[in-house]
Amino acid sequence: MNKKFWIKKILGCIVIALFIASLLGYVVMQLWNHVLVGIVTVPVIDFWQAIGLLVLSKILFGGIKGRWGGPGCGGNGGWKSELREKWHNMSPEEREKLKQEWRERCKRW
Repeated sequence: MNKKFWIKKILGCIVIALFIASLLGYVVMQLWNHVLVGIVTVPVIDFWQAIGLLVLSKILFGGIKGRWGGPGCGGNGGWKSELREKWHNMSPEEREKLKQEWRERCKRW
């Protein structure tokens, strides 16, 4: 494919990502200002503060992880499939030992 096609495709993706981020920021701002200000004593926020809240919530609750398909990034099942495979390859004695270790670790909780 030619170079112009890829440039248009990349620019289109950037424009769409900016539009979605702006829309999400606007929705967060409106919800905050119309719901939370009336219920709890919080200040009114502007658009950029709403964008900051989105970024902060992504960092705190979603983590910072890529989706590029590399090992551990969730491209081909990620760490869950690796653990599942490891579990299936264990002998019954190894499984019981692992269960017991986790019981001991979680006992204090």
